[in-house]
Amino acid sequence: ASWRLASLPKTLTAEEIKQLIATLGQAGRSLRRAAAIVRCALDLGLRSGEVARLSLDDIDWRAGTLTLKRTKSARQDVLPLPDATGQALAEYLRHERPTSTMVTVFVRRHAPHDQPVGVDVVRDAIGNALRRAGIPHGRSHSLRHTLACRLVNSGGSIKEVADVLRHRSLNTSLIYAKLDQQRLTEVALPWFGSAA
Repeated sequence: ASWRLASLPKTLTAEEIKQLIATLGQAGRSLRRAAAIVRCALDLGLRSGEVARLSLDDIDWRAGTLTLKRTKSARQDVLPLPDATGQALAEYLRHERPTSTMVTVFVRRHAPHDQPVGVDVVRDAIGNALRRAGIPHGRSHSLRHTLACRLVNSGGSIKEVADVLRHRSLNTSLIYAKLDQQRLTEVALPWFGSAA
């Protein structure tokens, strides 16, 4: 049987997160853009489409916030902008983003520059960053799952996960309850025939 939500969400371990972050500062073609894209997905839980549509007008540097206007849930959300994410975005904008009349943050590297990147570029940037870090199993959405797992395992509630990931329904976030190792060990019954 293939039960809905029966599998565990694919996440990165704490060690893999360290490996990924360690590779983000490397020099190379489009690596500042990749670092900013990875940070948006890992720190904010942005979907690939949300990263691709991110606009310069969406970032309030003084308030330290990022506003998502065109989300899957069709509403506007204001998120706090973590320092590491803001720093990665600023590095890309200052040193690597081609001159463009586009208001989207991430633009094409090759001519014509006056076009935003597509979702495929965001997914490729995350996939390449994961491979550079020696993580062959990850995909772009696994960074979103990783953020949810980190929230749950640090004591966050399912409601908080739903708020951070901007789920319309709390039921969508319930899959992450299976990742709450601390609370699951508290309610787990001893296995039949075990010493416990």
